[in-house]
Amino acid sequence: MNLQITGLYAGLLGLFFLFLSFQVVKARRRNAISLGDGNIDDLQKAIRAHANFAEYAPLCLILLAIGELTSFADVFLHICGALLLYGRIAHAFGLITKSGPSWGRVSGMLATFASLLALSVWNIFVVVSKTL
Repeated sequence: MNLQITGLYAGLLGLFFLFLSFQVVKARRRNAISLGDGNIDDLQKAIRAHANFAEYAPLCLILLAIGELTSFADVFLHICGALLLYGRIAHAFGLITKSGPSWGRVSGMLATFASLLALSVWNIFVVVSKTL
């Protein structure tokens, strides 16, 4: 198996991670802050959107890759990858553009959690079913 599904979502998520990185750099330059957040709201939001992405996307991509290597559930894996992609984009935009709770943040985290849960359970199921 050549990890085409994981490669697709890793590539798309990688491009979005670069976008988030540029948002942090732009906010740092605009506010002349080279380290920390200077207690500046837009910089704090950009940093947290970037960091939150970095906290969730790698584990989900690892689970996606393991699922792709150990099973032939392509449609399921595409659904999980799409949920993850939507979740990370919606959460980041919800966080950057609004203060406090927003539909983007809530729906983004729900989609990310759904992908993380589904991929985790799927991997456990596949491993257990192959060992029995």
